Amino acid sequence: MGREFSPSGNRFTQKVELRSTSKDFLKITTSPSAEVQSTPQAMERVRQQIRDGTDGIKIFSGSITAEGVLPMATDLARAIVSEAHRAGKPVFAHPSNAEGIEVAIQSGVDILAHTAPMSGDWTPAFVERLKAAHLALIPTLTLFDVEAKKAKVSAEENEMWIKQAVQELKTYSDAGGQVLFGTDVGYIDQFETAEEFQLMSRAGMSFQQILASLTTNPATRFGSSSHSGRIAKGMDADLVVLDGDPARDVTAFSKVHQVIRGGKLTYPVR
Repeated sequence: MGREFSPSGNRFTQKVELRSTSKDFLKITTSPSAEVQSTPQAMERVRQQIRDGTDGIKIFSGSITAEGVLPMATDLARAIVSEAHRAGKPVFAHPSNAEGIEVAIQSGVDILAHTAPMSGDWTPAFVERLKAAHLALIPTLTLFDVEAKKAKVSAEENEMWIKQAVQELKTYSDAGGQVLFGTDVGYIDQFETAEEFQLMSRAGMSFQQILASLTTNPATRFGSSSHSGRIAKGMDADLVVLDGDPARDVTAFSKVHQVIRGGKLTYPVR
């Protein structure tokens, strides 16, 4: 479980409905979101959470509030990232818009946790900046469909949100950016992943590229490629058997037939 940070200050109110579900979930799992106001406080918060056993840190580099998007101060973000990296922990960012992405780039964040429809079209030049900063991307495209429906926007506006997120992923993927599969379950309650795979395919990702986002890409990003992510002699005996062929239908990635962990069948439970 990663830990989240958000900027605290006088510009905007931080207690907003959009984030309450996520905060409640994190409280239940004993991983509360923390608001920090100074560099020393930020660094100590990271150290404490690492002592508590966290595997990664997440910052709200662009925090959505009732007033708009509040970017995290770059010096705070840099302090958090530096302290996490000192302990060998990856840092994720919730960017929200172009300014939030800029904070992530400038502070050395490792992974963008979402595409950012409010950031506008991603140009090839912009994507090259993301790649130069060694930023991986978790698209979470389904999140924006869920948010649009929650906001009860028109079907046309919903499609506009989705189209924008898909455009960003397509530009990034076409340029060879590293894509990691993930969802925003915990904030949303849509556990079904078929839509995510469909939207990734809509962004032009082949089934091989989507497979890589589930296997070799995360293994490489998180330093476990020597023993995980591939089927080969000497690798971890962790396998997922699908009930279908993703080369014919990418939603087959969501149809899990069996899960084998460490050579032992863990799903279905017998």
